[in-house]
Amino acid sequence: MAPPLLALRSASLGLGRKRLFDQLDVSLAKGERVCLIGRNGAGKSTLLKVLAGMVELDSGERFLQPRTGVSYLPQEPDFGGHATALSFVAAALPESVDPPLRKVMAEAVLGRLGMDPERPTAPLSGGEARRISLAAALVVEPDVLLLDEPTNHLDIASIEWLETELAAFQGALVIISHDRRLLANVSAVTWWLDRAKIRVHDRGFADFENWSEQVLAEEEANLYRLQKRIEAEEHWLHRGVTARRKRNMGRLRRLQDLRQQKRSWVGRTGSVDLRMDAGQASGTLVIEAKAISKRFGERVIVQDFSTRILKGDRVGLIGPNGVGKTTLLRMLTGELEPDSGQVRLGTNLTLARFDQTRAQLDPDATPWTTLCPEGGDQVNVLGRWQHVVGYLRSFLFEEEQARTPIRVLSGGERNRLLLAKILAAPSNLLVLDEPTNDLDMDTLDLLQETLDGYEGTVLVVSHDRDFLDRVATSTIVFEPDGTVQEYAGGYSDWLVQRAAQEPAAASRAAPEKPKSERPKRPMETRLLRELERLPGKMEAATAEIARLEEKLGQADFYLKDPDGFAKVNASVEAKRAELAAMEERWLELETMKEAAGL
Repeated sequence: MAPPLLALRSASLGLGRKRLFDQLDVSLAKGERVCLIGRNGAGKSTLLKVLAGMVELDSGERFLQPRTGVSYLPQEPDFGGHATALSFVAAALPESVDPPLRKVMAEAVLGRLGMDPERPTAPLSGGEARRISLAAALVVEPDVLLLDEPTNHLDIASIEWLETELAAFQGALVIISHDRRLLANVSAVTWWLDRAKIRVHDRGFADFENWSEQVLAEEEANLYRLQKRIEAEEHWLHRGVTARRKRNMGRLRRLQDLRQQKRSWVGRTGSVDLRMDAGQASGTLVIEAKAISKRFGERVIVQDFSTRILKGDRVGLIGPNGVGKTTLLRMLTGELEPDSGQVRLGTNLTLARFDQTRAQLDPDATPWTTLCPEGGDQVNVLGRWQHVVGYLRSFLFEEEQARTPIRVLSGGERNRLLLAKILAAPSNLLVLDEPTNDLDMDTLDLLQETLDGYEGTVLVVSHDRDFLDRVATSTIVFEPDGTVQEYAGGYSDWLVQRAAQEPAAASRAAPEKPKSERPKRPMETRLLRELERLPGKMEAATAEIARLEEKLGQADFYLKDPDGFAKVNASVEAKRAELAAMEERWLELETMKEAAGL
């Protein structure tokens, strides 16, 4: 085994009364590619700062091999004292590097990220700030690279570039990210920070869900056995502890220890309850755009774009930063008039908006006053009054945070608060502009589940490929050639359909073939019949998966029948694979049908 470049030994750290981690041991060898997983607030960013040598431990030690270079990317970089991108990136290089070479190296890495070296650092968009800070982290060519949410505010092209860079990186890597696709593609080891402890898994994030479910199932079984031990101890205690107190104080202390374990055992630590009130039902037609165009000066944003969005649709928008996604959203929702064409909105629309700038949050307000602006301690959720602290708990906030100024909350906590505010309000048209930035994976999962059950219509701008695949029923894409087109499905579906269109475009560009040549063979009848049957089969498979998952969700199933639990779990995985194959086949046949002009 390779010697560690960086290690923590018996490391403990707390913030106030909260223990972030306790007696933690981790090591990082050359070439290791680690994803660091954990809930917002679990201490991931602080642990990364400890590894970077920026935060001192309460106890334990940090070991770093001599002459090992460590580079750290923070979530929110500080550009103070640097007027340009070039100045900021060049400052990351050691003073031993000659100024002319420093300038060349900084310009090279900024060029790879598509940034102008002379770009002023004030003001910067979120995406620009992220790319410049990435350039500063990469320019030093470190032995150890520590990245805290590197994909926040990056567009898909930049994220894919980053994946390529990390794949070629020869040093050790630790990365925190909510981008599942990125983590699955670059990580080979998983560190899971949970309840002040860290678990290490020798596989990457692609195996995290299976592994974490096994860990939690084992914990639940242990908790059940712990409960039985507590009951036995209480039975003994009630039958005569007084008479034997002096010679049994050790046993009494053991009972108190067991109770303390029970209190501190949080198992599946809470959940975010993202239920929504769909408000008054809208009509079937929600938005219809016909040949809309928009330009600012010489710059064309949208040209002759048409779409029809119906009740229940979940429409994703994909494109580079600054291309005009928010402008198109504003036109589709009637907030901005197109230069030409027309937009027709459906009836009874009630719009709720999530703004990526979080402008709806007053930094001097508190979560309590944000949810109860008229005073009091009750918030109306789904037509039912609920205490504000209880509602905040469902979004993973601690009771003491209810009266904490919003300005001291983390980016993820502010996003969760804004979601709490928006999702409690009745609506039937939900506009989400970059909702996934700074959210942990549990909150992303629950946001996805909420959107699945939401009866209204959703428009969502996101660069999270996995989230779009899980949520979108169709995707509006700002193509590299400047056109805007709509595709069925999410991000991966767009890639498939784009690939299918490229040969067709090439054939259209080829010289016209003689008319005497045999015409293209029409789609076979058997394939059409197969296409007709597939939706029914997919619906049946989906229902069977739901039935099996409901069985798995029974609280005592694993404890009563571990073998049966494993068999049902295997059946679910097999059914999911079968459903995925059917969906791919359906898309393939649909593409063939369109190509045949049917």
